[in-house]
Amino acid sequence: MSRAADRNKVFSRRATLLAGGKLLLLTSLAGRMYYLQVLEREKFETLAEENRISLRLLAPQRGRILDRFGVPLAINQENYRMLLVPEQATDIEATLEAASEIIPLSDHEKSKILREAKRRRSFMPVTVRENLTWNDVARVELNAADLPGCMIDVGQSRFYPKSDKFSHVLGYVSVVSEQDLTGDPLLELPGFRIGKAGAERVHDMALRGKGGNTQLEVNALGRVIRELARNEGQPGAEVRLTIDASLQEYAYQRLGEQSGACVVMDIHSGQVLVLASTPGYDPNAFAQGLNAEQWKDLTQHPRAPLLNKCIAGQYAPGSTFKMMVALAALEHNVLSPDFSVHCTGHVELGNAVFHCWKKEGHGHVDMLHGLMYSCDSYFYEISKRVGIDRIADMAKRFGLGTNLDIDLIGEKPGLVPNREWKQRNLRSSWSQGETLVAGIGQGYMLTTPLQLAAMTARIANGGFAVRPRLTYEVATGPESSPLPAPSYPSIPMNKANLAIVRKGMRLVVNEPGGTALGARLANPNWIMCGKTGTAQVRRITLRERDTGVKKNEELPWKERDHALFVAYAPDDDPKYAIAVIVEHGGGGSAVAAPIARDVMTETLRRDPVSDGARDRFAYVPGQENDG
Repeated sequence: MSRAADRNKVFSRRATLLAGGKLLLLTSLAGRMYYLQVLEREKFETLAEENRISLRLLAPQRGRILDRFGVPLAINQENYRMLLVPEQATDIEATLEAASEIIPLSDHEKSKILREAKRRRSFMPVTVRENLTWNDVARVELNAADLPGCMIDVGQSRFYPKSDKFSHVLGYVSVVSEQDLTGDPLLELPGFRIGKAGAERVHDMALRGKGGNTQLEVNALGRVIRELARNEGQPGAEVRLTIDASLQEYAYQRLGEQSGACVVMDIHSGQVLVLASTPGYDPNAFAQGLNAEQWKDLTQHPRAPLLNKCIAGQYAPGSTFKMMVALAALEHNVLSPDFSVHCTGHVELGNAVFHCWKKEGHGHVDMLHGLMYSCDSYFYEISKRVGIDRIADMAKRFGLGTNLDIDLIGEKPGLVPNREWKQRNLRSSWSQGETLVAGIGQGYMLTTPLQLAAMTARIANGGFAVRPRLTYEVATGPESSPLPAPSYPSIPMNKANLAIVRKGMRLVVNEPGGTALGARLANPNWIMCGKTGTAQVRRITLRERDTGVKKNEELPWKERDHALFVAYAPDDDPKYAIAVIVEHGGGGSAVAAPIARDVMTETLRRDPVSDGARDRFAYVPGQENDG
């Protein structure tokens, strides 16, 4: 009896321990379930939702670029593209071969598509070709049965309605390179494009906007089932430039087939109305993607279409520099305006002979007539008296030899040499002969058309250090307004000396014997003041002078002189300054001055910065804005 009782006690103890263990296990399980389902509910709900919902970034619509009157210069348009879903294609290579019969695909393009398809998951679409025409779309849809996995998608691409006429102002957009990656997730979107040159690059962040997103319901494999929600994001800002589109087109057409540049700016505010560089290029080709042959044609073209000659073309200013020499002489009281020189056609300095452009000479000339006739002998003499350091100082006061900080990338500073510059860079002393050469804007002297326009504007506005600017407004909202005009400091100098130089520039264009008399404005109410320039690009040998120098048109294009002209108008109330250069065009009076005359006439006719100009020339969608 006692043994049975002992067994019952042992069994009861074991049962109790087992029941206790089960109870403890159930309690732990219930506690864990409570922790997961109650305390951690939000966390696991989020994880489950993330497995079910795929949040994808959407590229925002890029902001437009407009001219000063609202004429669209860079817009977005529908982009039909052909996509391929690899998992839906039985044989990708065979599908691409069939597609190439409808839309020509090179072997390089096919290889690229195959690599992209292998890199991505099989259900992710791969771009086959962008920017399809409506006929291309129709052919693809008609042959859809023979193109398994192919589909037509509609996106947006950048479009430049006025093509090459604004290429150097606007620049272009292109795909993101590795060097462009900054951590911004927008930059990693397939096909996303950013500004690479011109205003597109300067204002890229404002134009880019802010990305949106779409919520997609996906299955366990990540395949899209349906779209749940969409946020389009914030479109990019509209950027309005100071450029007058119609005036820019006119200047571009007036330059024609020449390789050159034309800059027109408001002498008071610095607003640039024309920034034309020829030849241009088609920025739409960059937006769509250049092939190797197109890139080679652009980079090896003898007239450098990719170079913005207005801000990056550096040229000897020739006789357009003579105003700086005259001002330096007057400002330092080296001589008076009545000081005269007898020009015999050349000046001797030691064993060297420096020739005037007029072989028989100009006779007795004073400062005004030295400018009017553009007498080299006169400026040889006064530059020798003034010295290179004073000349260089005056040139820099008027914006030469320095960046003017226009809101574009790639501006070049040019070069205004002096004694210190030569010693530092060439390890040799400055010679007096080099001063004479610099006095007529040759030798080491280099300027850009933009600098020459700014120099002329500073002469015309009474000596205020105006700087060119290209941005009129960045419209980030309905309350946006034009950027305020900056105030420009006065150049420290005697204003009476400016008046003397301006009088000489008036004689150049409006008096018989002036080198630009043929460029006088036809409207008697408008008087233009200017200065011609012809810059040699090669040295004329003594033998050539003895046997007769060949005319420019008889020389190879690369050996011909550059033609330059600077001017402002109207004389009684100056508003606009202009600089024109035609590479290897010959004489400034014969080639550059007539172009400037016509562009200035059109500028004054339109008067785009005057009160009411915006109303007169406002752009109306669907109508031709012909001014």
